[in-house]
Amino acid sequence: MTLAGNWSYPTAIRFGAGRITELPAACAEAGIERPLLVTDKGLAGLPITRQTLDITEAAGLGRALFAEVDPNPNEQNLSAGVATYRAGGHDGVIAFGGGSGLDLGKMVAFMAGQTRPIWDFEDIGDWWTRADADAIAPIVAVPTTAGTGSEVGRASVITNSATHVKKIIFHPKVLPRVVLCDPELTTGVPAAITAGTGLDAFAHCVEAFSSPHYHPMSQGIALEGMRLVKEYLPRAFRDGGDIEARAQMMAAAAMGATAFQKGLGAIHAMSHPVGAHFNTHHGTTNAVCMPAVLAFNAPAIAGRFATVAAYLGIGGGFDGFCAFVQALNDGLGIPRRLSDLGVTEASIPDLVRGAIADPSCGGNPVELTEDALDGLFRAAL
Repeated sequence: MTLAGNWSYPTAIRFGAGRITELPAACAEAGIERPLLVTDKGLAGLPITRQTLDITEAAGLGRALFAEVDPNPNEQNLSAGVATYRAGGHDGVIAFGGGSGLDLGKMVAFMAGQTRPIWDFEDIGDWWTRADADAIAPIVAVPTTAGTGSEVGRASVITNSATHVKKIIFHPKVLPRVVLCDPELTTGVPAAITAGTGLDAFAHCVEAFSSPHYHPMSQGIALEGMRLVKEYLPRAFRDGGDIEARAQMMAAAAMGATAFQKGLGAIHAMSHPVGAHFNTHHGTTNAVCMPAVLAFNAPAIAGRFATVAAYLGIGGGFDGFCAFVQALNDGLGIPRRLSDLGVTEASIPDLVRGAIADPSCGGNPVELTEDALDGLFRAAL
């Protein structure tokens, strides 16, 4: 089976090894002639980034780069990116990288034409309608990790550097016009990041499947996404050059982000404030929180995850699935405790306040109260 194709769901996706060479065509399809490539500090000097800029330069699209992006991007990164975009006279963004580069790149395209502050567009009610939709620049997304799935998302997560609160900024037109999914770009990702990003994709699928909201399409996508992670993440972790495993994980990442239109839950509600306060890796934090959340949600999800276990070839129903999750974490070198990531008991009240305000709470199948979240943080600590 050839792991390549052109897909139109949820946006135009060019999927397959070596397809980074089609970046000029993707820009043309999106109507971009003077792109700004936005990525994070770690990727800026790597060969895959230089190769990508060589491609844009050779095609007459220029060689413009903005890379002042932190691992948990904030409004200061965004302001600098917007200033670079405007000063360069750009007409679109190539969002390039993992979650941080993709999220910040999408927000540069979103905010470059707006006059209101970023926090006015938080994913609350219809706040997105405050934006001038015609001023949103086109985006081509190029993921270089298999995790967040931000390349197929209509939102970004931006940290408020003053309050250390992560905010979800949403607008339908933030969905990239074209996505280039080239698994060859992920072969150099270190094993620890392969694990963390892959488990982020897994968490998206688990939480989407757990959500009580009605969305059968997302339910099916989440189920198959979990299977792909189970089969291929250990392979990608062991051998970064396994292109089949890298491709299947890149598909799983996009599937997870598509599926969580159905909702997220306590895993992400906990992970967001932990990342904002302690600058932890998002996917790794999700993985550490997952066992405690599965146990907490058991009364509502045990039956449906017995179905998941059967589909994944795991014995023992829900308990077997939970045992598999812990074994997967352990096999990928994920710490068992939040304290191993630097989280302190003294921080729990602040983390609870951040979690209870996170919109991910609304997708949890068991109601989340401050007391419940306090218990979850202590169980994960």
